[in-house]
Amino acid sequence: MSIARCLGFSAVVCAFAVPASAQLATHKDLSYAMIKAIAEGAVEACQAKGYHVSVTVVGRDGGTLAQIRGDGAAPHTMENSRRKAYTALTFASPSAQFAQQVAKDPGAAQRATLPGVIGIGGGLPIKIGEDTIGGVGISGSPGGNDEPCSKAGIDRVAAQLR
Repeated sequence: MSIARCLGFSAVVCAFAVPASAQLATHKDLSYAMIKAIAEGAVEACQAKGYHVSVTVVGRDGGTLAQIRGDGAAPHTMENSRRKAYTALTFASPSAQFAQQVAKDPGAAQRATLPGVIGIGGGLPIKIGEDTIGGVGISGSPGGNDEPCSKAGIDRVAAQLR
């Protein structure tokens, strides 16, 4: 067999020897309709109780997908809601749970210094099974009542998160 033929055969074999693991990652993301339903549902749940709040929905990469400052909500609630949503996404658990960890564990307290993270309740992860695809955060209600409003927003799309 000639060298040219050997090289040609080797090139053909190498071209078909692509590893099976070299595939595109696939995942589900929140749709526009879901983002809107979560944000509106969360704000409306708090407004129904007389609370003046802001809400933020973040996607799986931590970027803000929607943010609403409800009627009468204080300016700082926008940033707090974003940080709560980001914290819930980042740690795939409620921001209240992270707040409890910060109080008990020096390692968690160190993570609280990360940009965008906050140890205050009101943020919830948005999940499909164990896959965290986003986060929602509410800020502005009195006495730790933010989380139920975040849950009300997620509940609006619960059937689609399966």
